Amino acid sequence: MHLPDCNLTSYRTTPNPQAIFSILIPTWNNLEYLKLCIESIKKNSAYAHQLIVFVNEGIDGTFDWLHQQSGIDYLYAKENVGVCYALNAARTLAYTDYIVFMNDDMYACPGWDKILYDEILSIGHNWFFLSSTAIEPRRNHPCALVKNFGTDIHTFDEKALLTNFESLEMPDWLGATWPPNVVHKDVWDLAGGYSIEFSPGLYSDPDFSKKLWEMGVRYFKGLSKSKVYHFGSISLRRLKKPRGYYIFLGKWGVTQNIFSTKFLRRGKPFDGPLKDQTLSFGNKMNIFYKKLKSAFTHS
Repeated sequence: MHLPDCNLTSYRTTPNPQAIFSILIPTWNNLEYLKLCIESIKKNSAYAHQLIVFVNEGIDGTFDWLHQQSGIDYLYAKENVGVCYALNAARTLAYTDYIVFMNDDMYACPGWDKILYDEILSIGHNWFFLSSTAIEPRRNHPCALVKNFGTDIHTFDEKALLTNFESLEMPDWLGATWPPNVVHKDVWDLAGGYSIEFSPGLYSDPDFSKKLWEMGVRYFKGLSKSKVYHFGSISLRRLKKPRGYYIFLGKWGVTQNIFSTKFLRRGKPFDGPLKDQTLSFGNKMNIFYKKLKSAFTHS
């Protein structure tokens, strides 16, 4: 794997002792969405937070814009090093106990952070993985609420979102994986952050969940009242699909789909910490077939 020039320039502000979360936001020439994301965090959060932006390339003016802001920590790479390297580098600037990963094309709804933090305090230990719930303009997965408040930044109806987001309901759900998500810094560090073999990033989300699972984490919960609006992987649409599916299969000996549906039970109503699982004969045959296909396809 070719690693682009990742000589990093970093800028750090004075730490805020009141900050609750360190919010890591990788961005890749997505300035207008990044501005909206940061504005929403500042405007709609109940608590103070540390903001850490990782700028990939920044040829759209992102670097210059951040340089003019106050209270935002950021790192800059001249070439796009992908999400995994970006998150791991951003972690080095984090100073709070809780690490949040948020996409740059997300709008944080009012109170998103208080709901997450209240849940953390209620758990009573650090072995958890929590997600907010995304509102998306189209159905992409079972863990999202579907309501179209705009398919891009030009059609975004902020007023309608703020008027209606609380009325959109679903149960808390199992299988927290996607951002915005939060873990304790000790859990992040023990897992080793996001795995760079998945660079630029596809399939790194379920891989991170699998690493937590192997560590013994069983509290995977998506909180329905903690909401963000998600335009839908604006940056990832520009990427060619890598071999992340088969990397996951080769690394863990199970498909991402089986891990997500059988072990994490992703999208099912939350009913407590997850239980250990054993693979059925049908699961094992499916995995055998996928490995065989991978061997012939990628040999």
